[in-house]
Amino acid sequence: MGTSTPQANSGHNNQPTTLVIVGASGDLTDRLLLPAVGQVLALEPQRQLTVIGNARHEPDDWAGTVRAAFESVSATGPAVEATIASTRYVVGDTTDAQELTELLGATEGRVILYYALPPAVTEKALETLAQVEQHDDLWIALEKPIGTDQESAWRLNQAVAKIVPEQRIFRVDHFLGMPAVLDLVGLRLTNRILEPLLNRDQVESIEIVFDETLGLEGRATFYEGTGAIRDMIQSHLLQVMGVLMMNPPAALDDDEIPTLVASVLRHTRLVGSPAQATVAGRYTAGDVDGKHLPDYVAEEDVDPDGRTETFGQITVEVDTWRWNGVPVTLRSGKAIANPRQEIVVRFKPAPHDYDHYGQCTGNTLRMGFEDAQICLDINAGGPFDARGLTRLQLSSSTGPQPLGAYGNVVRWLLDGNPAFSVLGEAAEQGWRIVQPAVDAIADGTVDLQDYRAGSSGPA
Repeated sequence: MGTSTPQANSGHNNQPTTLVIVGASGDLTDRLLLPAVGQVLALEPQRQLTVIGNARHEPDDWAGTVRAAFESVSATGPAVEATIASTRYVVGDTTDAQELTELLGATEGRVILYYALPPAVTEKALETLAQVEQHDDLWIALEKPIGTDQESAWRLNQAVAKIVPEQRIFRVDHFLGMPAVLDLVGLRLTNRILEPLLNRDQVESIEIVFDETLGLEGRATFYEGTGAIRDMIQSHLLQVMGVLMMNPPAALDDDEIPTLVASVLRHTRLVGSPAQATVAGRYTAGDVDGKHLPDYVAEEDVDPDGRTETFGQITVEVDTWRWNGVPVTLRSGKAIANPRQEIVVRFKPAPHDYDHYGQCTGNTLRMGFEDAQICLDINAGGPFDARGLTRLQLSSSTGPQPLGAYGNVVRWLLDGNPAFSVLGEAAEQGWRIVQPAVDAIADGTVDLQDYRAGSSGPA
C-alpha cells in the first residue's frame, strides 16, 4: 500500500521516458539515485528508460558508472541492459539557455528533469528553463533541501510553478519511501483498530528519532552551513510527522496525501519558547563502532568558533482539534552509539490504579525506519493474576523490501505518482517551524552541549 496507484501506473508504466540527472557529477547520483534506478528496472523489466547525465564536466566513463551502480544492487534483466546501452552524458550548464536547449533536444518521450543541485543553482536553472521551449510532457524533480530558509523555499517554488503544474513537480524526500512510513500508512488506513486511537484523547506523546553512528564523514563543506536540525528535522522528520498525524484521506489519490501533510505542518509550532523547546549538542572525541572520531571542531574545514549542532532536538505541537496538547519530539544526532531510528507513539495509560499489583503503563507502538519492524507493548494479567500485571511486546517484521527508500521514490517518479512527494507549502512550513530553534542556537540562547562520540547524546 502507498507505493503507487493503479491510475498512475496505467498512465506511465510502459511509456518511453528520459530521466535527465542535472548535477550528475555529485555523490548522490552514483551512491543513491542510480542504484535505485537499477532496482526499479530489475523489478519491472517492461520499463523503457533512457538515463542522461548532465553537468559542466564529463566523467571518464559514464556508462561504466551506470553499470557499476546497477551491479551494486545486483540489478539484472533486459530493462537494465537496455538502459546501460542507451545512457549518455551531455556536458552543459543548465543555467545557460543555449546549452539547456541542446540538453532538452537530446531527450525523447516523457521527460523528467531531476535537479540534484544546491538550491541557489537550482533556482537559477529553473529561471532559465522557464525561458526556453519545453516538452509537452515534462516533469521536474527537486532534490532536498528545498531552499535554505522559508523565503528561499518560496522563491524556488515560485520559479518551478512557472514551468509545470504542481501535479508534475516531485520534491524528493526519500524518508517517505522508507519501510516505516509505508508501514505507517498501511497500519493507519487499513486497520479500524488503530486509526480511531490516533488523537489527543488517546495519545500521550510522540517521538520521531533518527540518530546515526556516522560522524562528519568529510562533508564539512555541506554540514557547516546546515547542522542537524536543518539537515534532518526540517525536511525528513517533519514530513514523517505529517504522514503520522494527517487526517485520513478520502481516497488514496495523487493529490490528497501531500495536501493533508502540508495542513499538519501549517498548524505546527514549537512548544514554549525556542529555549524551552530546543536541545542542541556537538560531539567531542570518542569511539563509535570501533572507529575513533575526533572532536567535531577538529575536523577538516570546520570553523571551531562556529555553532553548528551535530545533535538537534525540538518539541512541537500540532494545534488542531485532533492533536492539540500532544507533544511531539523530533530528534537526530550524529556519532551516537546504539542509535534509535524509529517512530514511537505512546498512548495514555488505562484509567485504573493497578499499582498494588504492578505498574499500569500506557501502550507503546514502535516502527523502525529501516528494519521494517513493528512493535506494540501491551499489558496482560491483572488483579486476579498472581503475577500481577505483565508487560508483553508483540513484534513482527513486514519482511524484506523489494525496493529501498530511493527505489520507491524513483518508481513513483517514473509512474507519475506524486502522492508521496512534498508539497511546496509543506517545504516552506518546514523552514518556518525550525527557524526559531536554528536562530536560538546561532545566537547562544540555546546552549550547544558537548557530548562524547559514542555516547547517547546530550542530556
